[in-house]
Amino acid sequence: MEKTRSDAEVIQYNKAAWNRQVDNCNPWTIPVTSEEIRNARNGEFTILLTPQKPVPKTWFPTLLGSRVLCLASGGGQQGPLLAAAGAQVTVFDNSPNQLAKDHLVAEHEGLEICTVEGDMADLSAFEDGSFDFIVHPISNCFVPKVRPVWREAFRVLAAGGTMIAGFCNPIEFLFDQELYEQEIFTLKYSFPYSDLISISEEERLRFFGEDAPIEFGHTLDDQIGGQIDAGFHIIGFYEDSWPERKIREYMPTFMATRALKPK
Repeated sequence: MEKTRSDAEVIQYNKAAWNRQVDNCNPWTIPVTSEEIRNARNGEFTILLTPQKPVPKTWFPTLLGSRVLCLASGGGQQGPLLAAAGAQVTVFDNSPNQLAKDHLVAEHEGLEICTVEGDMADLSAFEDGSFDFIVHPISNCFVPKVRPVWREAFRVLAAGGTMIAGFCNPIEFLFDQELYEQEIFTLKYSFPYSDLISISEEERLRFFGEDAPIEFGHTLDDQIGGQIDAGFHIIGFYEDSWPERKIREYMPTFMATRALKPK
């Protein structure tokens, strides 16, 4: 496939890439344990939107009977825990292998989970106001445009519902990758970052490997401003870091928001 790809081609490429990530046991594809499910049935659980900081308890609505959409959230992690806590869970993801992890946990633990395959920027499978709560962990770095994701999430969320979302600080994408590996943080690329434009295909494969999905560094104007422009009210925020990355000693490079769809 050529370097220049349409949005549809990127979605298909990243579907195959995330299927490979499942085969490679990427940490975001490892399902929760039976013990975690038992704890969740008793109301004790944590989920992640970002690499290591758990979502605050105050960010969850009453889950019993709540209609929850785990958006681009396959992998047998968030969905099964929320289902065990009493929610009516739909997991939506681009990767069938990721969704298979949710099926695996659901079957093993006796949980009711609906799974739907598709592009996170196109939620036409769902009617307006279909969900009370949306969980969207770090994943929109894999789509070329993020504002359609926020608009669709706003549409399918019921009035008074909330969405919690994790995403990258775009500065994470701007450093010279070769120097980054040497723990030298030199800015090289500009906003908005794209694996398709900012670096060559040879560099992408050398830096990230053949199995890596194509990534995009969306601006904060699109990540946070895009939520506001879609109609959301931002009512919560925190930052986080990736523990293996040296830059954590200088600044957090991940963040999470809690957003309300007003009545």
